[in-house]
Amino acid sequence: MGAISTAAMQRMDSDLPWFAKLSAEDRSWVGLIAQSGIKAFIAWYREGKDTIPGSGLAADVFGAAPRALTGVINLQQTVDLVRLGIEVVELNIDNFVDPEDAPLVHAAILRYAREVAFATAQVHARAAELRGAWDARLEALVVDSVLRSETDEAVLSRASALGWAEREGVVVVLGIAPPERLATNIFSDVRRAARTHGLDALCATQGDRMVAVLGGVKDPLKAAGVVESLFADGPVVTGPLTPDLAHAHVSARAAVSALRVAPAWPDRPRPVSSDDLLPERALFGDGHARRQLVEEVYQPLAESRVLLDTVSAYFDHGTSVEATARALFVHPNTVRYRLKAAAELTGLTATQPRHAFTYAIALVLGRLHDL
Repeated sequence: MGAISTAAMQRMDSDLPWFAKLSAEDRSWVGLIAQSGIKAFIAWYREGKDTIPGSGLAADVFGAAPRALTGVINLQQTVDLVRLGIEVVELNIDNFVDPEDAPLVHAAILRYAREVAFATAQVHARAAELRGAWDARLEALVVDSVLRSETDEAVLSRASALGWAEREGVVVVLGIAPPERLATNIFSDVRRAARTHGLDALCATQGDRMVAVLGGVKDPLKAAGVVESLFADGPVVTGPLTPDLAHAHVSARAAVSALRVAPAWPDRPRPVSSDDLLPERALFGDGHARRQLVEEVYQPLAESRVLLDTVSAYFDHGTSVEATARALFVHPNTVRYRLKAAAELTGLTATQPRHAFTYAIALVLGRLHDL
């Protein structure tokens, strides 16, 4: 066993360039694995070569090495080690057995090699499963930290470990999580869909809702559309665009608020922007939405008193341009011109029912703000 193990280590040094780059500790663990494999083969052959080595083979061969070694040596490298080890055993075994026994021993080596190959796959599959479970917990922790506005340096480091590339433009997309029977690979599907469109993605479920954090975004609604089909039936909302993951809690806060009030707008699009649900959010008590309506709608109009008076009169007179013109003692075209100027200033067209509703809520909140 010692002579064959030494020959195997020498071949690894000469035939596998990456082996020489391992640390001395890792090289010693590989040597121990080689010795364990040869020892297990001898024990199996002595006890009864006509039996299958059994499910304990993985523990017999690889059990002595630390689990961390699977993160140092990948599956392809492990296969190379096993292949070379079997080759060394075949080349040297004739020095230790009688010639008449050699054919039987070589046949046993081939059978044993097949089982070692299965054991190798089992070890790496189990390691991958454990890493996947750990990554899922880590990802859920990062997403939860974003939702709770606790995105510190530790969270950013964890996200980087998950493959987050820290590109500019981050949004949070929320919706109803798919039923458990359909959600087996949903996180992988979200990441795959995002990657196809050049986006980073972190994903987790919280209760009955699913959260997707997307990076590398330029258009929030377009980015949300990439993963929209992976959510269950119901509203899918996206928060505003934020610079990076450290500021993604702003997008998350708006998305959470918007998802809560989305049923109040039955004809909402899917996905829908949290900004499009500002009126409902304000009515539901969202202070951030109230301030945003005042700052982005009311105050720009108030800076030009004529526009504020015109928009107010337009709604006070049943959205009639002619009635508004008579009340203001101006020509109807003047009213139309002022409404157009207000639309350019706020992004809201008073003649559209949805925008008119937003205007009405913003005007009330602005007047209250001025008290």
